[in-house]
Amino acid sequence: MGSAAIDLAYTACGRFDAYYEGSINAWDVSAGIIIVREAGGIVTGLYGEEEPCFTGHILAANPSIHSALRLIIVQKMTKIIGCTEIIDLHHFF
Repeated sequence: MGSAAIDLAYTACGRFDAYYEGSINAWDVSAGIIIVREAGGIVTGLYGEEEPCFTGHILAANPSIHSALRLIIVQKMTKIIGCTEIIDLHHFF
């Protein structure tokens, strides 16, 4: 929607099923991470990092879809970029 904070709040309240951003700053998502986690959601970096604030990428979702969605995104991005090793996607956005 244009604001990471509102997107994360919408994910926390169930209005969105998930939120992914591939190029994001810590100040854009820090408060939203807390909101989603307090609401029972899962927030990680794209490669499963527990503290995604400084990874440059974030995935927030409800627990029932987070793992599957993370794998789909990683597979699609790896295919698009044409690389089979773990990569830092921040440089591509």
